[in-house]
Amino acid sequence: MSSPTPAPAAPHTAPEPYVAGRAASLALLVVLFASFMDLLDVTIITVAAPDIATNLKASEAQLQWMLAAYVLALGSGLVTGGRVGDAYGRRRVFLVSLAAFAVASAACALASSAGMLIALRALQGLAGGFMVPQVFGIIRSSFAPAAMAKAFGAYGAVQGLASVAGPLLGGALVDADLWGLGWRTIFWINVPVAVLALALGLRFLPESHAPGRSRLDVVGALLAAVGVFLVLLPLVQGRDWGWPGWGWGLLVLGLVVLAGFLAYERRLARAGGQPVLDPSLLSIRPFSAGLAAAVFFFGGLASFFLVLSIYLQLGTGRTAWETGLVILPYALGSIITSGAGVALAAKAGRALLITGSLTLAASQGLLWWLVRDGATPGYWALGGVMFLGGLGLGLGAPILVNVVLAGVPGRQAGAAGGALSTVNQIGGAIGIAILATVFFNALPATAPAGAPGTQAHVFGQALAHVMPWQVATYLLAALAMLALPKAAAAHQG
Repeated sequence: MSSPTPAPAAPHTAPEPYVAGRAASLALLVVLFASFMDLLDVTIITVAAPDIATNLKASEAQLQWMLAAYVLALGSGLVTGGRVGDAYGRRRVFLVSLAAFAVASAACALASSAGMLIALRALQGLAGGFMVPQVFGIIRSSFAPAAMAKAFGAYGAVQGLASVAGPLLGGALVDADLWGLGWRTIFWINVPVAVLALALGLRFLPESHAPGRSRLDVVGALLAAVGVFLVLLPLVQGRDWGWPGWGWGLLVLGLVVLAGFLAYERRLARAGGQPVLDPSLLSIRPFSAGLAAAVFFFGGLASFFLVLSIYLQLGTGRTAWETGLVILPYALGSIITSGAGVALAAKAGRALLITGSLTLAASQGLLWWLVRDGATPGYWALGGVMFLGGLGLGLGAPILVNVVLAGVPGRQAGAAGGALSTVNQIGGAIGIAILATVFFNALPATAPAGAPGTQAHVFGQALAHVMPWQVATYLLAALAMLALPKAAAAHQG
């Protein structure tokens, strides 16, 4: 339930005048539509996952890839997408990416196999990775400072709305089974929204560029994406493969590719280029600690809703709509604390982050206690745990990047912010690969037969098995956060 956080920007560089009045409102509406769709597509599929698995006969590993492929592709496109927009026009790149996102969404809705859906989800995520940075760039270059602050406030509100709407809308669409389409409607819904945004964008979005054209680090972006993919592949597929030795060889190869990525980035930086990740940033303690905190924090978060949705639907027999209602208090809790967290970040950012991580750890520990004996918790017990977790999320997720950037020199803040936003997504993919695998490995090889109580016991035991790992991720995130600056950077948003 997270999306890329805007990194601090350079001063306005667009020669065009700021937009104002009705044109500004409609321009903002267009980019907020895109932000809503991006975050909605991260959250909505978790509730629909069991229905997708049944309809497409998807394996457990394929379910993991349906989430991981999207967030990994999204993360891979963020930095490169931002630079493409700076060079070739943010409006142009935004509209092309939005159209590609709509086409990929429609194609996802038409997918006839799990493998096809995974590939299309990756294309959808890549389109999102090019689209999202333009949202931030358009707001910064096209709005006067006072209007820009309000625009980023509206962006935060849309994030909260999407986090609430995702599980509920996904559950409602799956259960309604409109025109017999079932889960496919969660992708079709993007198409009319995108068409409306395109029509308004063509009319009202202003164009802007960065003053200079930077050379794209395509090789670095590809090396990073391939390296992470090779690391994740054996972790996700290992159970289906029977954990062969050559699978672990792929993981080692992925680590070698990532080492080659760092070496390439060093050479590019020494040559005066603009690498995807400036290796000199790694020597800055707050930045390195921030990378670790992001991987643990978002890794625990991304995997949780997949395994929870499977437990609630296949284990306890809840419908997709009922599953969305269980998750709703989590979103509400995050909305309550996110505003306070952002307001207090400039004074107590690190303390808020650590408190948020520890609160999330406590919520996962309580969930373990509820399901440890195979019992089926009621709505209010689960809702209370979800609400507590949401309170922790709201304290941590919105301010993590800006707290880290307080310890980074101003001239490197833009590059560091882009890298951190990317790592947020990669951390999510790693979490899905590792923690969801722990959950699926705890399930029997064949689905249990018998009364619903048997199902609840088996899936409850699997959920209880993964909860200590979830607790550990948030404790490790809190430990890494001890090395962060005490307060967030003053230039948030």
